[in-house]
Amino acid sequence: MIQTYGLLGLFVGAGVEGETVAVLGGIMVHRGLLPFFPAAMVAAAGSFVADQLFFLLGRSFRERPFVRRMQHRPTFTKAMAAFNKHPTLFVFAFRFLYGLRTVSPIAIGTTRLSGMKFLAINAVAAVVWGLVFVTLGYCFGNAIERAFGRLHSLAPILAIALVVVAVGAILLYNRRRSLADETDSQIEQPAPLA
Repeated sequence: MIQTYGLLGLFVGAGVEGETVAVLGGIMVHRGLLPFFPAAMVAAAGSFVADQLFFLLGRSFRERPFVRRMQHRPTFTKAMAAFNKHPTLFVFAFRFLYGLRTVSPIAIGTTRLSGMKFLAINAVAAVVWGLVFVTLGYCFGNAIERAFGRLHSLAPILAIALVVVAVGAILLYNRRRSLADETDSQIEQPAPLA
């Protein structure tokens, strides 16, 4: 997507996917296909826009069933706990925390934090985020490309290993399920009278 659409692809990808696309943007910079600062700023803009939209979703629809259901998820609860301890720091840092990136701006949108304060902190955090991840892709471009090259040559072995692991997991799951069913049926049978 980035190779085909350039900075526009990086903008959309950074907003939808996040770090992976920003790092790939850095690899494209490393290869000379994109300029560094425009790539970092476009990645930041994509992340900023996505997080603003999620914040507005939480703010505008906090009483709707969709957001109400989200409030019962463990990640939402974790995001709210972190926000309540350190509101400003959490607004800055959530995009760097694995598993909390999408739910956090929605959770923050349900709080009393002002929209302007979120916008200002989000803008600064997005710029830092874009610079960090595009730089990582740029600096480690050769190593990342070599790693993917090795993985590509090992693809048949990895595919076979993945199939074996999947089959093993299914068999283990079925075995545990049948043992649980046997235990349940033994519990349900009445004890013989003495």
